[in-house]
Amino acid sequence: MFGIDGSEFLVILIVALVVVGPKDLPKMLRTIGQWAGKARAMADQFKRSFDDMARQSELDDLRQEVNKLKTAASKPMTEADYKAIGIDLPTNPLSNIEDVGAAPPKLDAPAAASPPPAAFTGGAASAPAAEPSAPVPATHSTTSA
Repeated sequence: MFGIDGSEFLVILIVALVVVGPKDLPKMLRTIGQWAGKARAMADQFKRSFDDMARQSELDDLRQEVNKLKTAASKPMTEADYKAIGIDLPTNPLSNIEDVGAAPPKLDAPAAASPPPAAFTGGAASAPAAEPSAPVPATHSTTSA
């Protein structure tokens, strides 16, 4: 402790006993102990705050690296990037796309509507069904859950 050997500590204790006196020596040692405790607490607090600052500095560095990686990853790859990883791009990338499947049917204007069967005319089989003057678009019934 502070580079003091046992014999040197004994000499200091004897001098303190003579100078202070046996009556006030415990009070003085208690005060010295309290100061030492406060000094140790302040040193611990300083060490913790220094460690926190170092940790915060490391976190800031990591954040900067992550942000650099994010910006680098969000940039589109260039032809040189593809060549660096061993991928050769064709000059016309759309040339090797095949026509797969059929196109959806094209809907032309509906043909002349034929009259509905007699069963759907409301039960009047002998009455001719009225033909609509304009084509009626087909509607789909959808049910929502």
